[in-house]
Amino acid sequence: MYSIIFAVVGYLITRSFWGGLLGFIIGGGVDNYRRIQGAAQRANGGRRVSPEEMFQYYQQRSTSNDVPTMLMALSAAVMKADGKVLKAELNFVKSFFNQQFGPQFSQQHLQTLKRFLDSNEIPLQRICNDIKLRMQPEVRVQLVHYMFGIAKADGDVSPSEVNVISQIADMLGVSRQDFESVKNMFYRNVDSDYKVLGVESDATDEEIKKAYRKMAIKFHPDKVSQMGEEYQKGAKEKFQKIQESYEAIKKRRGMK
Repeated sequence: MYSIIFAVVGYLITRSFWGGLLGFIIGGGVDNYRRIQGAAQRANGGRRVSPEEMFQYYQQRSTSNDVPTMLMALSAAVMKADGKVLKAELNFVKSFFNQQFGPQFSQQHLQTLKRFLDSNEIPLQRICNDIKLRMQPEVRVQLVHYMFGIAKADGDVSPSEVNVISQIADMLGVSRQDFESVKNMFYRNVDSDYKVLGVESDATDEEIKKAYRKMAIKFHPDKVSQMGEEYQKGAKEKFQKIQESYEAIKKRRGMK
């Protein structure tokens, strides 16, 4: 109740997505304070931690830290996907957070990541539902790009990592076409250039030109200009991959 009211008031005052988001966070804190108070402090104690407890922990952390906690939960899910957490993946996450959040990134964030990594089960569906309420579609696609960055950190994206990221993308409401486009920037085969543009290999030249124009507009870095430097860097990389795929297809087909 309060989360919606505060979100509307925040948006009306600031006329911005982030004003509404801040209102949603504050209202959510009012709604959930009594129910989740102390949940994050309960230690494992050698027993199995339930998904409900992990979601309560997530809620408490995201009330005060928001985006970092969201990313830590998703990061942990990808890092655990192939059954081993690698140093290269951890370094990628640290680097991303240092660039994205600067001085706001602290040891406490790493403790949050460890809590998710140590959990028996991360309540991804509920966390992704929460993210869908707070983040616009363009930013959610950028989260998919970030997760593939983690998976690629060791030089190879495994099928199990692709599977986990695919499941998360579905939960985030990211379309199959957008997912396949981002995936093929990291996990390539002979049809990857076509899939980056969201078309089949038997598409006509005109269909390819139309698809390129559509993707170039949809994934232009300006779409996430309100986000931090690292998000914008990822958006620029994605935009460049779209251009590279288009140029590769043009060269292969002799298009002008």
